[in-house]
Amino acid sequence: MENRVLVVDDEKIIVKGLKFSLEQEGWRVDCAYDGEEALELAGKNNYSIILLDLMLPKLSGTEVCQQIRETSNVPIIMLTAKSDDMDKIMGLEYGADDYITKPFNILEVKARMKAIMRRTTSTKKTERREIVSGDLRLLQDGKRVFVKDNEIKVTGKEYDLLKLLVENVNRVYSREELLRTVWGADYPGDVRTVDVHVRRLREKIESNPGEPLYVQTKWGSGYYYKER
Repeated sequence: MENRVLVVDDEKIIVKGLKFSLEQEGWRVDCAYDGEEALELAGKNNYSIILLDLMLPKLSGTEVCQQIRETSNVPIIMLTAKSDDMDKIMGLEYGADDYITKPFNILEVKARMKAIMRRTTSTKKTERREIVSGDLRLLQDGKRVFVKDNEIKVTGKEYDLLKLLVENVNRVYSREELLRTVWGADYPGDVRTVDVHVRRLREKIESNPGEPLYVQTKWGSGYYYKER
């Protein structure tokens, strides 16, 4: 598949700059200037990655991200003018893979894009096609998760996190290890990102998230997958 990116921002000068710079490196660039247009393009085309502004007309970036995640695991980088950490965490909670705070350097944007693409490509080359543990089943194709044959909609990072834990039954990973392994050593976020994703995973795969059967907490140490 060709490298194709969707750039979504209501500031046309930012879109123009990103489009020009990315096209110089061989990317095919589509542009959207509001949330509804972004959803329409994301639904019609296959993108390698999406650059998505947080503050958009018609639908916010988090709303767009959440709706895309209902059907696709395409990598999403949020662009935000807000420096508040909670805004960044909220973006990740709704399924974003990374965030960049404005004003940004185009070289940083390219570096983040390449890092995510490398991780995605490497994962696809080395993955087992199916992992089964009790009534939990993970399929690499489409990063799909099933519990008792019922498909559970998860984001790409939720899948990556769950897969790592399932493949290493009873091994306790610290939050720092999970952040480094799943998100990469160059990821700028902190360990709260891990907590957000674990909580959302539990809400999706556990019948009682308050008393989880799958993803367990070892207090003071981290998280692990309990053998079923």
